[in-house]
Amino acid sequence: MNLNVTPLDFQPANELAVEIVERKGIGHPDTICDALAEKLSAELCKFYKEKFGFVLHHNVDKGLLLGGSAAPAFGGGEITAPIEIYLVGRAIKEYKGVKVPVEEFAIEGTKEWLKENIHALNPDKDVRIHCLVRPGSVDLVDIYMRQLETGVPLANDTSFGVGFAPFDEVENIAFNVEKVLNSKEMKEKHPEIGEDIKVMGVRKGDTIDITIACAFVDRFIKDINDYVEKRENVRKIAEEVAKKYTNREVVIHVNTGDDVARENVYITVTGTSAEAGDDGEVGRGNRVNGLITPYRPMSLEAAAGKNPITHVGKLYNITANQICEAVVKEIPEIEEAYCYIVSQIGKPITEPLALDVKIRTKDGRVDVYRDKIEPIAKECLADISNIWKKLVAGEILVY
Repeated sequence: MNLNVTPLDFQPANELAVEIVERKGIGHPDTICDALAEKLSAELCKFYKEKFGFVLHHNVDKGLLLGGSAAPAFGGGEITAPIEIYLVGRAIKEYKGVKVPVEEFAIEGTKEWLKENIHALNPDKDVRIHCLVRPGSVDLVDIYMRQLETGVPLANDTSFGVGFAPFDEVENIAFNVEKVLNSKEMKEKHPEIGEDIKVMGVRKGDTIDITIACAFVDRFIKDINDYVEKRENVRKIAEEVAKKYTNREVVIHVNTGDDVARENVYITVTGTSAEAGDDGEVGRGNRVNGLITPYRPMSLEAAAGKNPITHVGKLYNITANQICEAVVKEIPEIEEAYCYIVSQIGKPITEPLALDVKIRTKDGRVDVYRDKIEPIAKECLADISNIWKKLVAGEILVY
């Protein structure tokens, strides 16, 4: 295999003078777009597999959310114009005389996801859903269908994927603060906490500043004093989570744009800024590992909604992270790993043009670990054909 193992010969991110990490929560407009594109892809995969025995070509990775209008108020406001969601892409809509209900999957799947994940939003009333999926181009569909003859998925793009492991302190804090605040248990105990939560972590030396933008749900807040109390509760919860991942000083800020004196604060009707003019788009949110990390390798690929059989823009980003996670877990001497994988369109997806693994080791050596890394990389690449099943089952997320 075209494996290259090289040293991480630059300073670790957690030792730099400054480090920045961001996570957009499940209710952020960009994350909503990613999730809905991925939901549509999953529904298509299940239908194609059940009806035809294999997953047909599709890429439904061009989604847009146009924010609505709202009039939030303590005790409960109202939506004055609905959120508009556009699901766009390419998919086989008929095969061997069987029609594929793409529009039904898009509309019903979107409503189902919103009901499950945005607890204060009514998708039947507050949202309009538009499905603009068209058939795919002949050449790309042909490349895709060739896999049936060869038995090996062929890359349907020339692209690359990247990954790294493990998460450092700031990354763990940003990721897990959002996860805890948006957990089902948290919503049951604190329904005033909306799902549109963005966490920005900035470490300067040994001080970690965590800035949280949290959309509160207006009908669960009586007045400005109640809001201030509940905002402080979010700060304390975040602080408690953060302290599990670092011994450094952590300072938590919540909704720094508030003007309490004027009662101009971050309350919403639905728990997401999408209700009132904040728009979203597939690919503008978290990377495949759930974070935005400018001090680490990142791909600009919009992974959500891409077909999970042959699209390397999705599969190689997932696989690169899996390789890194396995390398640091299975080889104790390796402290940190980065991975870069690139494909050629039309070539077997299990045979990348290049696979570069960069490592940082306890003993400073690199070459001696190549023989241990190679079987890990081979195993991850060999398993690439099973990734779609894990995506459909929700075992792997790309946002």
